[in-house]
Amino acid sequence: MSSLDSDSFFMKIALQEAHQAGEKGEVPVGALVVYANQIIARGHNLCRTLNDATAHAEMQALTAAYSYIGSRYLQECTLYVTLEPCVMCAGACYWSGLGRVVVGATDEKYGFLRVSKQLLHPKTQFTIGVLAEECKTVLQDFFKKLR
Repeated sequence: MSSLDSDSFFMKIALQEAHQAGEKGEVPVGALVVYANQIIARGHNLCRTLNDATAHAEMQALTAAYSYIGSRYLQECTLYVTLEPCVMCAGACYWSGLGRVVVGATDEKYGFLRVSKQLLHPKTQFTIGVLAEECKTVLQDFFKKLR
């Protein structure tokens, strides 16, 4: 399986997490952490559910991954997330030393790229735009229903 195929495969699973968040009334963002082509952690937004502004999908997935790996460093792992991380989540990615971050849709309003790509660790590889339209549509549909 090519890198693009595996990125699409894992992003589709992250999209399933996003749908779970949306069903709970959460902003539909999903994330997962992959190690050696195996999903070791999943997460979706739980900010409303937990009354916790930091309960973003990335934070949920990273916390579970630390526990699985037994370390606070995830250099050999890839984070897949349906929406560009915010500055807080990019900082968490930095401190975890993730090997790679793969993003679906961009977030021009709250995404970390509006500040600087350097918020990720210098050794972290970064890919953006995997299934971008699908990821964007999930968010747009959610917010249309709210209005």
